[in-house]
Formats: sequence, C-alpha cells, structure tokens
Amino acid sequence: MKIVLFGCLFLCAVFALAPNRAAAVNKTVKVETGLLEGVTTASGIRIFKGIPYAAPPIGDLRWRPPQPPAKWEGVRKAHQFSDSCMQALTRSRNPWTKEFMVQNDASEDCLCLNVWTGAKASNARGEKRPVLVWIHGGAFYEGSGEIITYDGEELAKKGLVVVTINYRLGILGFYTHPELTRESPQQASGNYGLLDCVAALQWVQQNIAAFGGDPSRITIAGQSAGAAAVHTLTASPLAKGLFHRAIAESGSSVVRRTRNLRDSEADGVKWAEAKGMTSLKELRAKPAADLMGGTRFGPVVDGWFLPADTAAIFAQGKQNDVPVMTGLMADEGSSALTYGKIKADEFTKLVQQRFSDQAEAFLKLYPSSEQTQSGLSQKQSARDQGLVSMYLWAAERAKTSQTKAYTYYFTRSIPWPEHPEFGAFHTGDVPYFFANLKHLNRPWEILDRKVAETVSSYWVNFAKTGNPNGKGLPPWPAFDAAQQITMELGEKFGARPLAGKENLAFFTQYFEKERTRR
Repeated sequence: MKIVLFGCLFLCAVFALAPNRAAAVNKTVKVETGLLEGVTTASGIRIFKGIPYAAPPIGDLRWRPPQPPAKWEGVRKAHQFSDSCMQALTRSRNPWTKEFMVQNDASEDCLCLNVWTGAKASNARGEKRPVLVWIHGGAFYEGSGEIITYDGEELAKKGLVVVTINYRLGILGFYTHPELTRESPQQASGNYGLLDCVAALQWVQQNIAAFGGDPSRITIAGQSAGAAAVHTLTASPLAKGLFHRAIAESGSSVVRRTRNLRDSEADGVKWAEAKGMTSLKELRAKPAADLMGGTRFGPVVDGWFLPADTAAIFAQGKQNDVPVMTGLMADEGSSALTYGKIKADEFTKLVQQRFSDQAEAFLKLYPSSEQTQSGLSQKQSARDQGLVSMYLWAAERAKTSQTKAYTYYFTRSIPWPEHPEFGAFHTGDVPYFFANLKHLNRPWEILDRKVAETVSSYWVNFAKTGNPNGKGLPPWPAFDAAQQITMELGEKFGARPLAGKENLAFFTQYFEKERTRR
C-alpha cells in the first residue's frame, strides 16, 4: 500500500512539474539571427526585449540606411530593453509625466525592437495572431519603444502580437547634406529613421511567425510623430506589402506637407558650419552627444523613400492602400501655457492677423468680447479646426482609396485633480488604447476602465480584420464624406457631427485657401 501511494505521489509530482518545463522551453524562439530567450509573465505572456533588427548605426554606418544585424552563437537573453535612440533625455514634462517619457539610457546602438505574445509556443498549434507594430511619437527627436505606456502585455492578452520599435531620431535620424546625397546610390539623404521603420517591418515579416504572429495581418500604428511616420510609410514604395492596416493617432491633417530635399540640405550645411565641421568624415568621427542641439530635422521628400509629398502620392493613387483608423484628442493643444488663456482683445487681434478677410466670420462663430467667452471660443475653435482638417484629409484619401477609413474624436480626460487644465491632452488616449491604466497612478473611475476595454477592443478588431466593429461594441461607422460625422470615444460612444454647419463651412473654406497658398 505504501509503495502504491509513493508511486502515485511521484507520478503526480512529475505531471505537476511538466507544464513548468514546457513553459521554460517556450521562452526560447529561433529567429534568422539566432536563438532568443524571453521571459514569461504571471499571466502567461512571453516578452522578448532588445532584439536587434539592424546593425548598430555607428562609425561609418552613421547616416546610412540600416544594415542587417549580426548573427550570434548560443542563446541571446532578451530580458531587457536596449538603449533608446540618441536624444536629449527629458524624464518628465507636463502633461507628459514619466509614464509617457523615456526612462532608460540613450545611445546610437539602439536599433532594436520588443515583442509581447500570448502564443504558447513557436508555431506549436499553427497559431497566427494579428500583429500590431507600434511607432512611438516624440516629434522625431525623442521617444522610445521602452516607454511603459506602450507595454504590450494587455493587448497580447486580447490576442495580438505586439511589437514596439526604436528608430533613429533628430540629427542622427533625419540629417540631410549634399555630401550625404552624393555618396548615396539613390542620390538621397535624410529619412534614416523612416528607413529604420522599413527595416523593422521587414524583420517582422521574416520573423514574427516564430512568436505566433501572422505576417499577412500586420498593422502599423503610431501617435503624433508616429502617426506622421505611419502616413509616410503608407505613401512609400519601399514599404509596399510590409503591412495591411494603419492607425494614425493625432496626425491626420489636410495641410501637412513634407519638406523638399534641397531646402533641407541647405539647413544641413548651415548646421555643420555652426558646429565647425566641413566634412562627413569629421561629422562621423564626432561623439553623438556633441551633435545634439541646433536645427531640427524631419522627414523630407528625398526621391527614394518618398518620391513625392504624401498628399501628392495619394492624389495619384500610388499609395499602399490599406484600411486606416485615425483620430484626434479634444484638447490637442492643451500643453501650451496659452491654451484657452489668451486675453480676449489679444485673441481678437490674432484672429484678424491670421484670418484677415475671414476674421469677421470667425469672430461671429467664436466671439471674444469678454474673457470667459473668449477662453471657450479659443478651445472650441481649435477643436473644430482639428476635426475639419481630419475630415478633409479623409475626404481627399477617399478619392483614390478602395479601402475604408474610420475616424474618431477622443473626449475622455485622464483623471488628474492636480492638473485639470490639460483636459483630453495630446497622447492622453494612448494608455486607453493599450489598456495600460495600471501603469499610471491616477484616480481611475469606472468610466475609464470601460473606455480602455472598449477602445482596446476596437484596436484588436481592426488589427484582425481591418474593421474596428465587433460584438458588444457601440457601432463605428466607416468614413463617408457625405455624412460629415465622426466617432466619439470617451465621455460617450457613438457617431457625432464634426461641427456645426457654419463652423464646418468656415474651416473648409479656410483650409482650401491654405492648400492653394502652399
């Protein structure tokens, strides 16, 4: 009897240990460059951090297109984030508290990505989960894939494979100079950070199946500068076939234009002269920290990554035509100290300067005769302008696109008793879409959790099918220029008018003039 009992206990112990051994095996995956060991969370999500998708762009590789990463022997531990790409580190800047900002070190050895997956093992059950590739914001001069607000665990729990990436920033990511153009086989310079995004997407195409991801269902998503990157990738022939849906948060404007290469090259020459350097050899030999500061550089029409301005490529019907989700916050400009606080008479003068012959019509819609009224008009006019700009962008897109677009207006403000003035600020929607409220110390309400659950579900559905709608969710209508509506997300859920008819007509006319002028 004792022998039988001992045998039963021994077998039970063996079976109890078996899942743990399997979990340990599942932490390792094979990609093209070698074996990776990740970590597994208590919820069963496997995380792989700091995976090189390109060679470190240092030395002679500075200001060149990304090169393939080196292979490694044995198992590489992917337990920690790589350095963020080179930038001036600001740990916190209201309304962007530390949860929205880079907290690790920065260096040029930064071209890495991170993966969160709930798939149990590499192709164990033929799992093919939709993939979301997140491109961080930060005006193309700051930001990182390591920021805690972008943690992919919650979305992985909901069925996505989440990838966050680093890409070169600022002077190292977008510098243009005639010498760089001449040495390039494509006769192009700049856009190195965007070429990094292409390299990251190529890596995802080649390797994501090892994490249970579906290379035929890749969604690129980004906010602010990340949204601008999404738009340029949608226009770039180099990104063709690398993704199948696109999400652009706080970044769709009908008047946004990309600089031409020649003008940007002239700025590059002036910047080098200001630094006391006249050759690329000198510039490449300088420590990265010595290159920080001065002129800001961003995306350019380089004739290679971007053959023409994004709007022109769409007008010609040459874009990568994929379903799009795009929207904006109710208080996009609230980080400015002047948001809703310009003195009434000063605001009137500013309106007259900006709108000239349209100023009287503007002030009729947004009066500024006394301070309280003026403050409300300042905010409402900014909101209406943003909504109309997004609407006109979507209307232009619809002329040549065969795929659908879904637009939104996000109205929920993160609860913040100490700073109510920021409202639904720029980037304030990101913790909700990632369902990451747990990472911010705020007095969250039941409504906030509902918003996070709802909008993250919209994201998951869109990544799966190209349509955010799904069972149990408020219906989200696809964009229709004739309807002049958008989807409200936040305080309420449902279709709402863009703006009053007169307000819509005013800004439509204004933007038409602006486009003609440009």
